[in-house]
Amino acid sequence: MKLLEYIIFGIIQGLTEPLPISSSGHLVLLKNIFNTTIQNDLNFEIVVNFGSFLAILLIFWKDIIKLIKSFFGFIFQKEKRKSYKNDFKYCMLIIIGSVPVGITGLLLKDRIETILNGPRILGLAFLITALALFLVRNSKGTKEDKDITYKDAIIIGLLQMVALFPGISRSGTVLVGCLLCGLSKDASLKYTFMLYFPVSIASMGLGILDILNAGNINSLLLPYTTGLIASGIVTYFAYIWLSNWVKKGHLWKFSIYCFILGLFVLFYFR
Repeated sequence: MKLLEYIIFGIIQGLTEPLPISSSGHLVLLKNIFNTTIQNDLNFEIVVNFGSFLAILLIFWKDIIKLIKSFFGFIFQKEKRKSYKNDFKYCMLIIIGSVPVGITGLLLKDRIETILNGPRILGLAFLITALALFLVRNSKGTKEDKDITYKDAIIIGLLQMVALFPGISRSGTVLVGCLLCGLSKDASLKYTFMLYFPVSIASMGLGILDILNAGNINSLLLPYTTGLIASGIVTYFAYIWLSNWVKKGHLWKFSIYCFILGLFVLFYFR
């Protein structure tokens, strides 16, 4: 039974990580509704997040390798700088877009989660996510990767800070920011998940020491591994689902889901 719980939570994490509906919010909600044996297992959340990270890394592997080569090529190969210019700029846009949430998360994340730690807060957060997704339902941006400005990166980076509040979707917030800044649907998807990597790596880095210091890690190796695999596989296909819906202009359908879920949470925990 315990193993099944870990698999289920891995599936939920995998499904909700790329979708604009807040993976952390869903996991907290499930823990408040069901009395599970993994209710306080923060290490497991790190593990399943890593599963999602690996899946998204696989999806964007070619883009990441190209950007890394261009970044260092621009710095160290002066004679080829012109050919690396656009990709180097894109790398800088990722860095600039990641700085606000990085600083705020480092300084205030624990405090925010302590103050706003309650199921009713989740209900309000889901409603806010629903409203944000609904506002960009008719977005028809045309900016491609090379057209993104540093001003856009700052605005999107500041909006990403909102995702530090429990129940606010990071991918949803960044997608909304991209679309509001006039990015095309393809460019919005790519930039949203390029910004995912710095945040995810930082979060996992802070949690690795906790996992290594856990005294019962050997006994949890099987459930952790199955949860990681479940999370990774489901994340991969959930991203494909998200990509198809965004390109078809169906992002608003996630708004309906978040609206219904928000009302349910407020009613259930009234």
